Amino acid sequence: MKLNDGQNQAVKYISGPCLVLAGAGSGKTRVITNKIAYLVQECGIPARQIAAVTFTNKAAREMKERVSQTMGKKDARGLKVSTFHTMGLNIIKSEFRSLGIKAGFSLFDDKDTMALLKDLTEDSLDGDKEQLSLLQSCISNWKNDLILPEQLQKRALSPGEVEFAKIYHEYQTHLRAYNALDFDDLILMPTLLLQNNENVRQKWQNKIKYLLVDEYQDTNTSQYELVRLLVGERARFTVVGDDDQSIYSWRGARPQNLALLQQDFPNLKLVKLEQNYRSSGRILHTANILIQNNPHVFEKRLFSELGYGEPLKVIIAKNEEHEAERVVAELLAHKFMQNTQFKDYAILYRGNHQSRLFEKILMSNRIPYKINGGMSFFGRTEVKDLLAYMRLLVNQDDDNALLRVINTPTRGIGRVTLEKLGSFANQLGCSIFEAACHPQLHSVLAGKAQQNIEAFSRWIVEASDNAVRGDGIATIREMIKAMQYEEWLYESSTSPKAAEMAMANISTLFGWISDMLEGNELDPPMTLQEVVNRLILRDMMERNEDAEESDQVQLMTLHASKGLEFPYVFMVGMEEGLLPHQSSIDENNIEEERRLTYVGITRAQKELFFTLSKERRQFGEVIQPEPSRFLYELPQDDVVWEHKKVKDSAEVRQQKGQTGIANLRNILSNRK
Repeated sequence: MKLNDGQNQAVKYISGPCLVLAGAGSGKTRVITNKIAYLVQECGIPARQIAAVTFTNKAAREMKERVSQTMGKKDARGLKVSTFHTMGLNIIKSEFRSLGIKAGFSLFDDKDTMALLKDLTEDSLDGDKEQLSLLQSCISNWKNDLILPEQLQKRALSPGEVEFAKIYHEYQTHLRAYNALDFDDLILMPTLLLQNNENVRQKWQNKIKYLLVDEYQDTNTSQYELVRLLVGERARFTVVGDDDQSIYSWRGARPQNLALLQQDFPNLKLVKLEQNYRSSGRILHTANILIQNNPHVFEKRLFSELGYGEPLKVIIAKNEEHEAERVVAELLAHKFMQNTQFKDYAILYRGNHQSRLFEKILMSNRIPYKINGGMSFFGRTEVKDLLAYMRLLVNQDDDNALLRVINTPTRGIGRVTLEKLGSFANQLGCSIFEAACHPQLHSVLAGKAQQNIEAFSRWIVEASDNAVRGDGIATIREMIKAMQYEEWLYESSTSPKAAEMAMANISTLFGWISDMLEGNELDPPMTLQEVVNRLILRDMMERNEDAEESDQVQLMTLHASKGLEFPYVFMVGMEEGLLPHQSSIDENNIEEERRLTYVGITRAQKELFFTLSKERRQFGEVIQPEPSRFLYELPQDDVVWEHKKVKDSAEVRQQKGQTGIANLRNILSNRK
């Protein structure tokens, strides 16, 4: 497909800083991939001197593939396409000496960070989950805003701030002692290094001759600064973004960064991409009218050449169960009349909790569906724990599995004990488990620590023998019981409900394991080793399932829908308190909720349905919510409210009847 004028301008402007304001569905990825090809093939910049940055590994992977298709694998060799965090990690790996850290540093995930903060605040916060969560989020925000503990301690005002600043300082000290970095350090450290070290800054500016950044409206303060330092005064870069699709302020994104570019780079070239290749004219018109209620630094209006299209429909339900039933009934009727596929439909909602009723009704109607953006079954903590125990039963030398479960549930085996055990294993040149069973263990550990380690290793050896030689199912059941996992879940989970759900997941996994060990008429029984391998594979497959084209209705949050498109979209729960969300109403952050609604509307290609309930259960009470203010902000000539709907004429009813009969014949003939 030929590039339009705006796309062509964006691709060929390379002499200075360039901001491409790319509306929804306007072909921004084509611009980035074509620009990279243009820089290499027409401007003679080697691919290894070009870096493209985006926000997710999936987007980076797709971009790399598309660049390879556009210009061939040979020309694309050496091109750096990555997320911001991967780019930061690469700078840290290359510059670890300048940063004063050791080469083999480790990375802390959220769980590791929380465990360390819990340890450090044992006296002050006493395991208060809400306070710990707030502390973790404060530290993340400070790092994103490039604020170090020393700076924070100088400006902290309230006693609470002073306390948190002190813990932040201790947290950083401990990370350094462990030679570890957390997720936010991957941006903070390279940014501060480039700020303060001219030689390193020069080196990286020479290394990256041209920088491209996708989804620029989602950058936070530190990411903006990192980009500014990498491009330097030469300012050879292109950033692509859409201020109307900035929906991540809760994780530090600043749509203002688009406006800030004009201040920092006065000769910034602005290119607008306003032609949408996705949606009907009516859908775009309603989206434009809605988003005009937000203030704008840059004005743009999307347009389409795909025809004006069908009116948008508002469906009103009695309550949330009725809403789910109405959506599924509407979807089935629409599919029957239009002869479409299930994968053509998406149900979008503001919060994950809204999906449960839709799942229930879809399941009872035997409609295939897929939840996108929710956590995969195998990604859940409790499932990972049980799988790690299984891995340990079949292979005691699996250090990763052992480290995950040796103190889960708590067995009095703390970090100091593990550190000594790890050093002992290194001296012996063996696995940690082997070290735990070594006759000389008493030379490094004594008292309770030694007893706890020996008791754990004895228990695993016995369980492993029973599982491999005897009844695997009984052994695993006994193992879950013996380690008192359920009791521990109720003690450590955020709520009894969370513990209950986690145990339900354990039961599901145990059921799968039992089925595989027992076998059936179709599948012969498996050994425990085969079951473990199959589950690890299944986990990996599930992570790659996104790429598969299966015929399923798509369910997802509005946040997760960004960047996707579907012929027919249901936006559900269009009520005050849900969309806009109550927390945003309370914080006076309606503009972001309006952008989120805009994102939802612009996912639809052909038809768009809104639904709302007259009653909804909330925290055990029945409330009667108002329709969302955003429904009233749409151009009412383009929206059909169900209760105001004009009845079809006899001619239209006859036409619909004939279409239905034709589709029924079609379905029946396909089954022959």
